[in-house]
Amino acid sequence: MIALSLAEIAEVVGGQTYDIPDPSVRVTGPVVRDSREAGPGSLFVAFVGERVDGHDFARQVVETGAVAVLASRSVGVPAIVVEDVQTALGALARHVVAKLGTTLVALTGSAGKTSTKDLIAQVLQRKAPTVWTPGSLNNEIGLPLTALGATEETRFLVLEMGARGIGHIRYLAGLTPPKIGLVLNVGSAHIGEFGGREQIALAKGELVEALPEEGAAILNADDPLVRAMASRTKAKVLLFGESGEADVRAENVRLTDSGQPAFRLHTPSGASDVTMRLYGEHHVSNALAAAAVAHELGMSAEEIATALSEAGSLSRWRMEVTERPDGVTIVNDAYNANPESMRAALRALAAMGNGRRTWAVLGKMAELGDEALAEHDAVGRLAVRLNVSKLVAVGGREASWLQLGAYNEGSWGEESVHVSDAQAAVDLLRSELRPGDVVLVKASRSVGLESVAQALLDSGVEGEVAAR
Repeated sequence: MIALSLAEIAEVVGGQTYDIPDPSVRVTGPVVRDSREAGPGSLFVAFVGERVDGHDFARQVVETGAVAVLASRSVGVPAIVVEDVQTALGALARHVVAKLGTTLVALTGSAGKTSTKDLIAQVLQRKAPTVWTPGSLNNEIGLPLTALGATEETRFLVLEMGARGIGHIRYLAGLTPPKIGLVLNVGSAHIGEFGGREQIALAKGELVEALPEEGAAILNADDPLVRAMASRTKAKVLLFGESGEADVRAENVRLTDSGQPAFRLHTPSGASDVTMRLYGEHHVSNALAAAAVAHELGMSAEEIATALSEAGSLSRWRMEVTERPDGVTIVNDAYNANPESMRAALRALAAMGNGRRTWAVLGKMAELGDEALAEHDAVGRLAVRLNVSKLVAVGGREASWLQLGAYNEGSWGEESVHVSDAQAAVDLLRSELRPGDVVLVKASRSVGLESVAQALLDSGVEGEVAAR
């Protein structure tokens, strides 16, 4: 964070200072909410959680070098006390962003936010110092904490924005007003909470409504609900996609023998070839979105193509491909799942198979509401249509729907199996896997299927595991 005195911070957040001998002392380190990340010059934000109260760690963080605590009550050490810590954190982020004048890029969408954000960050980093959302910290707490990581040297600030309902993105955009707003897609993620795709589109479109007239709205030309958002902004509109009408588009899209996408990138400034290190054709759309942002910020087609070809995954458990010494390939995509990302992952698995046996270890997709049965059934059927060698459905009711869909689609009923839990899946795979097999592991985060991927990597295999 840019250096600010405790007195200035207290004024910005409307707080009272307690046990601070010298209000002119400055915060020169990061703003953190995890006591383990506190260090010299930092500001610790004390949240009260369901199981842990950050105020209990106040003395500890000060002893490790934190300048003060942003708290909702006096804690016996230097503190700025406010009525609501989350509101104060947002106000501090808004103040810092306004003071810096950094170009702020915000993105949202039902699927692919984190992967696209990671691509944008890696491309822009080549042009100038860039700060971006770590992992999926895209909510009312994670977003301001990311913004507060910007310094005087930061040229670009890339922020992922998530939403659980109407008004959430409007609130986040108010904390960190974007100059460039990117909407990836409107899918089925959280459809049970929103009540329909039209409501999701209403929420996601709040991002383009927040853009200034001199800003740019970057919209997916291949998604009708996103493309329609052009009418909701006064900013310039730039379209990306495979549509011939897209300003930034892909031609000659194909997959390499290992399942990595390659294509010809076209931008208004020129064209260049891209071969990605990531896996799955769905990354083409993500790459085009990143390319559109980079073009808007002045990068050439050649610069963008080179950066996209060299970019990797910055976030864990998202198509994380690791090959064991015995030749079994584990694809850990277990961070989250929705119908769109499930279909994309299955298609990537089929492409990676390329004559090898393929296994899809899948669990439930959460928050689908009334669509849950149909969507799980459809994913199970797709696994069979893509000739995935075996679907292993893990868990309770939703997993049984996955397996039933595959069973009904299959010819012999041998294309799928339903197991009760992660350990049962591990036991099955340990006994069945052969050298050369490819295993995809994917489910909603709450299922915790990353433990299956890790167990398979750790299961009695000698030698180093080489991540690709």
